[in-house]
Amino acid sequence: MSDNLLKDPYNIIITGVGGQGNVMASRLLGNMLVGRGYYVTIGETFGASQRGGSVMSHMRISKKSIWSPQIPEYKADLIIAIEPVEGIRVLARYGNPAVKLLCNSHPVYPSSVIRGETGYPSPEKIESSVRDLAPDTTFMNATEKAVSLGNSILAGIVLLGTACGAGVLPLDREDFHETIVNRLENQQVELNMKAFDMGFRLLKN
Repeated sequence: MSDNLLKDPYNIIITGVGGQGNVMASRLLGNMLVGRGYYVTIGETFGASQRGGSVMSHMRISKKSIWSPQIPEYKADLIIAIEPVEGIRVLARYGNPAVKLLCNSHPVYPSSVIRGETGYPSPEKIESSVRDLAPDTTFMNATEKAVSLGNSILAGIVLLGTACGAGVLPLDREDFHETIVNRLENQQVELNMKAFDMGFRLLKN
């Protein structure tokens, strides 16, 4: 693991829908990076206040200075998508040929789809669209892994583990452990560590 980011500032977007733990994931990641001595700014946008609305967290990380929280268009370096269609939306505005995408393949259908008013793209269409925009993409069913541990909201923690194991962030499982022991009760720490380790092993360099 390198102690340095690939560039400065390094721009991360975590995206999903309400109820997936998007904000928790961004706060945990931010705390981990602050613990490593980085400046971190986080800006969040919410497409709707209710559960199921779009949620996006911008994170700008630097060793040198504080940056504004808004990432410029087409300047994301890493996108963590807890919901696949939200990943496409973010890629269209903030992606570029060099961006790295970690994408949960498990969909969350909006109420309009459930009611039959609109459609939702097939997995094949999603993957094709994503890879056209971001060749460096890894798909995984993080929700399935989270459910195997008893709680689907752990999908964001699985994806955090994958990001740390991929070698693009100066973080490891000890950074995660040090962060969550100060935020969670003991029984939750063990569960979150299992979720993190599931993701960490996927792309460990």
